[in-house]
Amino acid sequence: MLNTPVATKALIALDRWLYPLLLKVLFLVDPERIHHIVFAALRVVGRVSILAHPVAKLLAHHDPVLRSRVFGVDFPVPIGLAAGFDKTAGAVNTWGQIGFGFAEVGTITGQAQPGNPQPRLFRLPADRALINRMGFNNPGAPVAARHLAEVRRGPVSIPIGANIGKTKVVPLENAIDDYRLSARLLGPLADFVVVNVSSPNTPGLRDLQAVDSLRPILQAVQDEVHVPVLVKIAPDLADADIDAVADLAVELGLAGIVATNTTIGREGLRTPAEQVEAIGAGGLSGAPVADRSLAVLRRLYGRVGGRIAIVSVGGIETVDQAWERICAGADLLQVYTGFIYGGPLWLYQLNAGLAERVRAGGFSSIADAVGSAARSGS
Repeated sequence: MLNTPVATKALIALDRWLYPLLLKVLFLVDPERIHHIVFAALRVVGRVSILAHPVAKLLAHHDPVLRSRVFGVDFPVPIGLAAGFDKTAGAVNTWGQIGFGFAEVGTITGQAQPGNPQPRLFRLPADRALINRMGFNNPGAPVAARHLAEVRRGPVSIPIGANIGKTKVVPLENAIDDYRLSARLLGPLADFVVVNVSSPNTPGLRDLQAVDSLRPILQAVQDEVHVPVLVKIAPDLADADIDAVADLAVELGLAGIVATNTTIGREGLRTPAEQVEAIGAGGLSGAPVADRSLAVLRRLYGRVGGRIAIVSVGGIETVDQAWERICAGADLLQVYTGFIYGGPLWLYQLNAGLAERVRAGGFSSIADAVGSAARSGS
């Protein structure tokens, strides 16, 4: 692995056998409870300088060939944290220190809400997947705005995006004003805003992906902010609907599309069907989503590639997969479930592996590799 500090290389070797054992212990604890414990620990890393600096030195040593500028924002590496992990915007100073190139906080709604009843987060270890029906549990835009306004001490500073959604108790006919409120509060404090109309866990939300409903929401958010605006779509959209959203994004001058959210599908799982059925409703994330997310990426790039940015998320676990997404047209990547199953050293290895692929492919930077497979017809 190129340019790997000795201490980091030693940690990677240790991690290969230690993290799987640690994961087994962590998986003995309720999923949502262990999430809160891990999140609290990560938050401390970002808030305490004596921890943040050595962690950043170990995990955020990035190769310059991974730097890119997308929709006017500078990214040190193309792999970011997907929305859903930092729902409160309470750890924004952490993510850069552990190796992410950006982070998307939220989903944040105009009003605080507790989310759906527990249990609402489930593991599928045989599939390296999760099912969640969290329901946008978050402290609300006013509180999240206070968190985003806090000083970020570094030493590594990365772009932070605010993912905004509809408050559950707000009727669909009032969704525009609800999104407008969140955008007004969070837009000035974020590097970009992502409009989430694709979670399966808020009743009626996915109906807002229809172009006639989506247009006024996106226009309202654009009117409120002076930062790039993106829209996040579901993998379950029909191809014609994907095309329609892509065309709308170009028409409105959006910065990009985040593809994709979790799926309501359950096809091809290794987990026994009766266990999956017992879990019930929710969005599936992780390895089972990879094929569809890649297919949506390829369709989007063929439709609007080069005109707006595409952020690919869903099932990325290996360097091969990450590189395939870049070459298929992804300007940026996001991970969440893979981070849980892979651990913090996994992220460093992904970044290092991508840098090696850039050089091996004869590219001067990762930006030059974006869409290269599509352009070559391979």
